[in-house]
Amino acid sequence: MYVAVKGGERAIENAHRLLAHERRGDRDVPELSLDQISEQLSLGVDRVMTEGSLYDRELASLALKQARGDMIEAIFLVRAFRATLPRFGATEPVDTGTMRVRRRISSTFKDIPGGQILGPTFDYTHRLLDPQLAEDSKAEAPATAEASNATMPRVTDILGRDGLIEPSPLADAGSPVGDLTREPLGFPADRDLRLQNLARADEGFLLALGYSTQRGYGRSHPFAGEIRLGEVEVEFMAEDVGFAVPLGAVTLTECQMVNQFKGSATEAPCFTRGYGLAFGQSERKTMSMALVDRSLRARELGEEIIAPAQDEEFVMSHSDNVQATGFVEHLKLPHYVDFQSELGLLRQLRKEFSEAAAETPEPMQEAAE
Repeated sequence: MYVAVKGGERAIENAHRLLAHERRGDRDVPELSLDQISEQLSLGVDRVMTEGSLYDRELASLALKQARGDMIEAIFLVRAFRATLPRFGATEPVDTGTMRVRRRISSTFKDIPGGQILGPTFDYTHRLLDPQLAEDSKAEAPATAEASNATMPRVTDILGRDGLIEPSPLADAGSPVGDLTREPLGFPADRDLRLQNLARADEGFLLALGYSTQRGYGRSHPFAGEIRLGEVEVEFMAEDVGFAVPLGAVTLTECQMVNQFKGSATEAPCFTRGYGLAFGQSERKTMSMALVDRSLRARELGEEIIAPAQDEEFVMSHSDNVQATGFVEHLKLPHYVDFQSELGLLRQLRKEFSEAAAETPEPMQEAAE
């Protein structure tokens, strides 16, 4: 805490009280409940959980309320709380192939096993403001579709059976999985760390990078093989009983991108993959993540690195919005000593420049003929 500013700690305490007052707003307006935030601002809650690396709707809702809707501040709050939690172990890898699907679309095939399920989406709306939402409507809720319990094969698996897409890279079960929250980032980074980084990365940053790959700044010419939303069981290996026990279900969005094909003198051409996974309904995030994931595989696939989205050090070092916020916003803090030092140096340099200019004789002018 900086206390050198005028007023010191008392001024900071007053700023905290003013912040609390501004956060509450007009006392005549009912206060938002965490349930209201969780249920009616659900996509914002999903983003806070994803980039905060903590699946807890109540805590994410609390963070959004405390942050006055500032997404990055809410993500910071969730991460700070997460850092205080003990870690008991790692769950078993989730199988998204068993997902209870609420939404599932593919842009590669019209007819897919299990069918296209449009689900809840803005994709088909007209983007016109709805004045009815400004009213406190208590209209009857429309019927909702239940999630499908049928197992739906992934579209990429269909391509894989014919050898038309590269096999999904398999991790070595005996190798430990990296953890960006406990270990410093190093380069080159394996794909497990890259995907962790992208999952926690700022959605806007990934969106811009993904967009850049589509405009030619990277080797990403994709089709959305499949985007699916639904609930997946999470299991934990209980050593006391010797088998995995279910802990509950989490809502996930998964995106499998089908990218341009590659081949070599010894391998037939085939499609390549990009992958994205996030908490809740986070389609824009997972699509952007899949685009950037594919671009970051340039080194692995023997491609020339010519674009920012292919440079893993650039992407991974600048994708974290909490770190970026810290670097940018620290400029608001006192830098009086640093600035006075540079100001004094600049004045001295200007003085020396003026003195040198005064001592330099003016060039002689030739007399006019």
